[in-house]
Amino acid sequence: MNHNVKVAGFGGQGVMMFGQILAYSATYDDINGLWFPSYGPETRGGTANCSVIVSDKQINSPTFKNADHLVAFNLPSLEKFRENVANNGLILYNASLIQDEVKEEGCIAVGVPVNEIAVELGNEKVANMVMMGAYLELTHIFTDKTIEAIIKKFLGERKAHLLDVNMQAIQKGKDFVKGLGIKYA
Repeated sequence: MNHNVKVAGFGGQGVMMFGQILAYSATYDDINGLWFPSYGPETRGGTANCSVIVSDKQINSPTFKNADHLVAFNLPSLEKFRENVANNGLILYNASLIQDEVKEEGCIAVGVPVNEIAVELGNEKVANMVMMGAYLELTHIFTDKTIEAIIKKFLGERKAHLLDVNMQAIQKGKDFVKGLGIKYA
């Protein structure tokens, strides 16, 4: 198993948290995980992306040419990285900010209105976890138990009260993808 994942969006959209959760989940499950962040000049509102590698083999380099999966939180990120998705890859995008249907030859593209779903939950900051749920439903890369354990650690005691809404957001993302009837993994 080897997954090269590019996660990209504006600073403040939870791009880095998304990537870290994937990498930490790998190590929690006793496989190799690597998270490599890249920031634009601003933290909030600037561009942000990260590369994540999840593998059952040794990871020799933090970079890769083509992503197996692209998670794009906004249009500039989609446009920047869409051509670097491997054949038979997955493009998961924020349909709240990317209105046009995305089509990329040789890839499956799935749009999820993560902002609207997060607002329905009463916390727009969990849009990244709605996207996480959609990603998990499509890839089946980690179990809910693993993700919940990592999010719990990630939030710590100070933000422990946010665990429930984050897990609800993940479930909403999973449910949305189930409703589409799309199978990827």
